[in-house]
Order: sequence, then structure tokens, then C-alpha cells
Amino acid sequence: MTTDGWRRARIAVLACAVVGLLSWRAIAADDYPSRPVTIIVPFTPGAATDILGRYDADVLQRGLHQSFVVENRPGAGSAIGIGYVAKSAPDGYTLLHAPTSLVLLPYLMKSVSYEPVADLDPIVLVGLVEFSLVVSPSLDVNSVADVVALAKAKPGALTYASSGIGTTHHLFAELFKSMAHVDIRHIPYKGAAPGLLDVASGNVSMAFVDLAPALPLIEGGKVKLLAVTSRTRNKDMPDVPTIAETVPGYAASGWQGLFARAGTPKSIVDKLNKILVADLKRPETAKRFKAIGVEAQWDTPEEFRAFIAAESAKWGKVIRAAGIEPQ
Repeated sequence: MTTDGWRRARIAVLACAVVGLLSWRAIAADDYPSRPVTIIVPFTPGAATDILGRYDADVLQRGLHQSFVVENRPGAGSAIGIGYVAKSAPDGYTLLHAPTSLVLLPYLMKSVSYEPVADLDPIVLVGLVEFSLVVSPSLDVNSVADVVALAKAKPGALTYASSGIGTTHHLFAELFKSMAHVDIRHIPYKGAAPGLLDVASGNVSMAFVDLAPALPLIEGGKVKLLAVTSRTRNKDMPDVPTIAETVPGYAASGWQGLFARAGTPKSIVDKLNKILVADLKRPETAKRFKAIGVEAQWDTPEEFRAFIAAESAKWGKVIRAAGIEPQ
């Protein structure tokens, strides 16, 4: 056979292989799911991420008439579970339910086994976690403008509590500091609860905290709620302003979403998205989410991909500006 003949033969074989692969993927997608699906939650059972991961499993199991099982793989701030899915087969049988930490860890750890944009296919943004700015009752402020004015008058005198370096509580405060051009000292704790209690006792000036666990202290007058961190006001608390009304452009929310391994057939991703979006639009779902401090959301996989890319760039910039070194 001539050289040109061999070349044409190789091209024909490769073309057949590609067509065969595409046909197999199409058949696999049409038949999906033909066996149980695992949803990896990169945290221990009981927290909001686990609750919402089990919500995903329940809705998809009912919608697709197949078993969806949650498997908790905690460790390394969620990097272990995320990395496990990033190395799984791109067939839709190993999914990931993950929170904001997914885009933070590549900036906070010297080495992670995944790249959030390249290694994972976003399926749907499930919800936004509501955060708030609360201050000690002993602090002589009643608005965000008062906090900014006091911080500028006494640089470094005010303090804020967080649940640890690199957590959302820490980063939301650092974003506020940079946008408001104020100097407020960071006091890290091992968890949000002890820091919040020190705000209540007056040992720390303020905290940027999840709204749901802070509500009992707010309603009991133990801490003062000044604002929510979201872009718009909370529909259930319309009289509470946003930080953005004083610091234009400020917006910070935690989030929760479902992902697949990059390369998963688009028809599978779209099928999962369609079923979850239909349920996320239900008023009953919104009410259920509100009980744990989450605002139900939904979007297309393409919109969620753009959101992830924007979140990664935004918080990477905040982390670098705050001088947080990867550990």
C-alpha cells in the first residue's frame, strides 16, 4: 500500500473510532441513569452542604426513578471530596455537591488535586447562603455608615471575628475592608459560634456571619443586625439594608451547587439540571431552604459555569489583596 493509502486508512480508522465513541456516549446518555448514582458531599453529615446534597439526591431519585446515594468524603477543607470527583469517570455516575470552598481552596492551599473551572462541569446553582453584618450591642453604631465612620476615625481599633483564616466569614470582611477603605483587625476563631458569642459579650466588635445561626442572638438582642451582605435586600426582612447601600458594589454570599466530572455528556448534565430546576422553582422548596438560611436558586449549566469563573476570579483577588498565604 502506498504512503497516501496508509494515511487514508488511518484517517478512516480514527474516524470510525470517533463516531463509535460519540455513538456510545449518546446511547449512555439516553439510557442514563441505568445504575445507582453517587453524590459526593465533601463534608461530614448534618451541615447545610450535606442537607442540600441529600436534597439533590431525593429530587433526582424521584425524577429519574433510580437510586442516588450521598457519600460523605470530608477532609482538607473539602479538597478530598472535590478531588475525588475531579478524577472520576465523566459518565454522570459520580456527582459532587459543593459550596463556595470549591473556588477558594486553589488560592488557600499550596497544592490541590483539581482546577474548579477545567475539571468540573457545573450542573446547577442550588442556593445562596444568606450572610449578615452583626455588631456588639456595646458598640456605639447603628448603621454600616456608622461602622465606616468609626473605623476611619480609629484605624485598627475595631475588630471582627471569623471562623478561621480563609473562610467566607474572613473573606467577606476583607472585601468590606478593601471596598470601604477601613482598617479593622481580624480575630480568627475555630468556628463561627465562639466568635459570635464574643461579639455578643463585647470582646469583639463585629462579625460577618451566616444569618440563620445568628438569628436567635439577633432576636434576643444579644447582637445588633446592621445589614445583609447580599446584592439585594432579604425579602423576609425588607427593612434591613444591604451593605451595598453604603458601600456601592459590595456583594458577598456563600453558595451551594451540583457538579459532574468535566467531559460528562451534555445531555446528562442538561437532564439533571432540568429536574432540579423544576423543583427549585417550587414555593415549598424555597420555604424548606429558608429554614436553613439558604435562598433557593436555579440557572442553566452555562450560566453556572460563568458564575463559577467569576467567583474564582473575585475571591482570588480578595485573598491576594489580604496577603493570605497558601498553606
